[in-house]
Amino acid sequence: MLNDKILCEDVVQTVFLKFYENVDFIRDKESTKSWLFTTARNEVFSIYRKKKVRKIVHPVEDEEEFRVNENSITEDYEMKEIKELLQIELDDLPDEQREIYLLKEYGQLSYKEISDTLGIDEGLVKSRLYKTRQKLINRLSKVLK
Repeated sequence: MLNDKILCEDVVQTVFLKFYENVDFIRDKESTKSWLFTTARNEVFSIYRKKKVRKIVHPVEDEEEFRVNENSITEDYEMKEIKELLQIELDDLPDEQREIYLLKEYGQLSYKEISDTLGIDEGLVKSRLYKTRQKLINRLSKVLK
């Protein structure tokens, strides 16, 4: 959501420091994953509030994306291209849809955990996720033909 590797690292560090400070106060140890995502989400929103920025448009550059695999250079390039297209399409989605998609697909949270994290109904999570996936399928299928 931040599209800035250094800023993301700062958020992760802050979240884990808060986790370390509050680990004794977390009542349900099974909800630790949800607690971490909620805290990370709050940190990201606090960054947005401080900077009064809606989107940061610097692309994320990950060193692992640039490793050369001698057996499948073409496949690696195609996969990188698809990731870039997906990122562009995700950036165009409304914040509510993008956030749910990222929590489900990248965060591997359940519908219930997403519902608890965002404070919305589980049915709304499923609905938004379905609509987001359909939008992405439609947009990417047009581009990848």
